Amino acid sequence: MMDLDRELWRLGIPSKTRHNEVAPAQFEMAPVYEATSVGSDHNMIVMSTMRRLAHQHDLMFLVHEKPFRGINGSGKHNNWSMATNEGENLLEPGHDPHANAQFLAFLAAIIRGVNTHADILRASVADAGNDHRLGANEAPPAIVSIFLGAQLEDVVEQLEGGSASTSKKGGALELGVTSMPVLPKDATDRNRTSPFAFTGNKFEFRAVGSSAPIYWPQTALNAIVADSLEELADDLDKLKPNDMAGLSKILATIIKQNKQVLFEGNNYSEEWHAEAARRGLPNNTSTVDALPSLETARAKKLFSKFGILSERELASRVEINWERYVKVSNIEANCALDMAKTMILPAAAQYLGQLAGAGASKGIAQVSVKIVALTDSLVDAIHALEHAQHAAHEAGSLHAEAKAFKDKVIPAQEALRDVADELETLVADSLWPLPKYRELLFQY
Repeated sequence: MMDLDRELWRLGIPSKTRHNEVAPAQFEMAPVYEATSVGSDHNMIVMSTMRRLAHQHDLMFLVHEKPFRGINGSGKHNNWSMATNEGENLLEPGHDPHANAQFLAFLAAIIRGVNTHADILRASVADAGNDHRLGANEAPPAIVSIFLGAQLEDVVEQLEGGSASTSKKGGALELGVTSMPVLPKDATDRNRTSPFAFTGNKFEFRAVGSSAPIYWPQTALNAIVADSLEELADDLDKLKPNDMAGLSKILATIIKQNKQVLFEGNNYSEEWHAEAARRGLPNNTSTVDALPSLETARAKKLFSKFGILSERELASRVEINWERYVKVSNIEANCALDMAKTMILPAAAQYLGQLAGAGASKGIAQVSVKIVALTDSLVDAIHALEHAQHAAHEAGSLHAEAKAFKDKVIPAQEALRDVADELETLVADSLWPLPKYRELLFQY
């Protein structure tokens, strides 16, 4: 990490935060904020630099969203705000957010933009790798919602009623040490389960995949907020100068019509999934479910009217996303088959041969019976995955092939993996041709 910092600073990338994360051998780094275009380019350079430096330290740089089952996945927290051409942060609430009309107007526009185009925002982070990650372990669910924190939640509730007159204060931290000075307590909150959370003077879009470039999620986010700001501007043009009552009425209407996207609780909980369904929020759990939102007339209009992508350019991008999903899924299925047929199956068979020559003790016989059953299950799982993969290729269209991979191939691959994982715990270490799971995670 020290080498990475030095290298990034040499390249003009302002790397600041670096610390261990939850999973074994998992680390996080964060740069100081930059303009979107520059930050997006720097993010790509960061990944390239990490990969190069890892080899120099005899390490492997894993950028897959879910490299280990049951362990936290890896992603990007895309911190996003807006500023004027003179650098004024439009999402700076100040000490009294209820009295900051500029901030409240932009906040309301963002709430409407995210609610109206939640499916498009979800589609912007959709790919085969992120499908393995979204839903838990430092990754939000596929349901897009907004977390504001107690202070802003209270202000928004007031605003919905017509106007906001007060803001909650943070108070002081109770340290229990009389020799320490009184430290002010921030009035804002953090919710690490939320996909789109307000964090002081910006929003944190926590759903971007670790292998993904950030320019496309940034573009989608800018587009949906621009669309909402355009509507807000049209409404404001109808008001007389300094008509604060008229502004409050407009913002109250926006909140009433879009408050279903606001959620302060645990986004991982089953209760929230049920509540989100009642609210009518989209829950596109996979790339196959998410990508069609980019093929709608609404998406075409959104990206074309701001000159971001023509309908033809958007269609091309979406087609590439479909094709990439199929290709990545197919590569992973081929890899699983290759490992199972040429590495795991021979190891299990060799171990059975050793057990057969070791004598006829009761314990060895019991282990042999179990391994024989698992080996037969492994062969069956190989055939099932091959059959599902072949059927997917014969699906008839790219969309149908992608759906077949999601519904048939990936579940067959997971079933194969279950058998292989159990064999790993029984076959002798000296015969197992791959690093065992415990070695990958806990032995360096």
